[in-house]
Amino acid sequence: MPDVLIKNTRILSEGRLVPSEILIENGKITGISKEFRISDYNEIIDAQNAVAIPAGIDGHVHFRDPGLTHKENWYTGSCSAAAGGVTTVLEHPNTLPPVIDKTGFSLKLKRALRKSVIDFGINGGVTDNLDKLSELWRLGASVFGEIFMAESTGGLNISKKTLGSALSQIGRLDALACIHAEDEELRLSNEKLLSQDTSVDVHSRIRPNECEDIAVSDCFQINRDAAVPAKLHFCHISTPEAVSRIADARRSLSPLNSAGNVAGNAAGNAAGNAAGNATCEVTPHHLFLSTKDYPRLGTLGKMNPPLRTPADAAFMISALNSGAIDAVASDHAPHTLYEKETMMRLAPSGVPGVETLMPLMLAAVRKNLFTLERVIQVTSQNPARIFGLERHGKGFMQKGYDADLLFFDPKSVVLIKSKNLHTECDWTPYEGMDGIFPTMTLSRGETVWDGSQVIAKKGRGKFLPGPGLKFDEDGKPVTEYDEDEE
Repeated sequence: MPDVLIKNTRILSEGRLVPSEILIENGKITGISKEFRISDYNEIIDAQNAVAIPAGIDGHVHFRDPGLTHKENWYTGSCSAAAGGVTTVLEHPNTLPPVIDKTGFSLKLKRALRKSVIDFGINGGVTDNLDKLSELWRLGASVFGEIFMAESTGGLNISKKTLGSALSQIGRLDALACIHAEDEELRLSNEKLLSQDTSVDVHSRIRPNECEDIAVSDCFQINRDAAVPAKLHFCHISTPEAVSRIADARRSLSPLNSAGNVAGNAAGNAAGNAAGNATCEVTPHHLFLSTKDYPRLGTLGKMNPPLRTPADAAFMISALNSGAIDAVASDHAPHTLYEKETMMRLAPSGVPGVETLMPLMLAAVRKNLFTLERVIQVTSQNPARIFGLERHGKGFMQKGYDADLLFFDPKSVVLIKSKNLHTECDWTPYEGMDGIFPTMTLSRGETVWDGSQVIAKKGRGKFLPGPGLKFDEDGKPVTEYDEDEE
């Protein structure tokens, strides 16, 4: 007997929204049809003609927990995600302590299991901890990174030599390396050259387009020279130059798979990896904000990589539509207003965004910037395949997959207001911009957001380990932590 019957909804089918009903049992979709003639079910949900799509997968968040919980924590961050229609996140490693060994991994896992209302993966960090990468993989790290090629929040940037050694080890593990591509040498040179510059856009000129382009090029070359090249995913790509370089590097690969735009096959081989078996993501702030917003935002618009020109932002929208960019991720990286409200050079880099990711993308559909089909591809289907989450039942609104669903009214456009959001940092760079927020969010068939409040139980979120997770002789994962560990 189905647990839930969702009536009076609409789904996208062959480019059209068609009336449908959805059956859910044990947290998974068991059927989608125009009408089910059944009378036995535990719960019925009237979606009130809302459109149903797969909930978002945000492959790039920083929930700041442990160590920086005055900015965010696993509960506030996951509530923010649920309210925005995101039910799965990958959390990056630059917390305190960073996730660079078993201690850091276990502590973060413990915090997440206690607090998160949505499902999650935990990424392994890469510094000088090359002897710990295999251990992190066996503990269940989703991917490695983001791997910082230049200075950024958390101080985890590494040298090109260390990057080469790390990519070789990640390649041997058949894992994915997520790259933060900015060139440290050029950044340092520009920092010195512009040391007396107080212009509002100085951060974008210290880290210009060339800074990203050089780093992407270097990363490809370093990976080609690696003993076993790794699969690469470039985080928050922001420039036409980098997009073109990634496209050139993977042009010789096999045709795109059915996810719509993910290059190459999931596993790949060493030659294919070296030739450019790479994917990339873009953030909403590099799609919908630009250097023209600096006068309005000031230091609230500081992030790495920085805001680009309006022409660059327009290019990124086109590249996302064309398939040159595979996915959208928020790079949710909150800081408090107190921390942000200082001189541009002293302000920390990063902006919140997990709750506004899907609302901004859905509003962009209404503005005819993207099709709804493309938004589904880049916010759920492609991330599920890139990060290996499809094996956990994520990313698709199909029979057998988790009932992770976002419901929305396409006509309900509202202005984004920080007072209505759930992040601990209590501000947004998208203040006053258009958003279409969920009328309801389901995670594994459970309502976690009812359109007005988060109703999920703290700690209901499920850990989604990477394929390297090992189990002991009793069948327990080796990620088990000590109860007194804090």
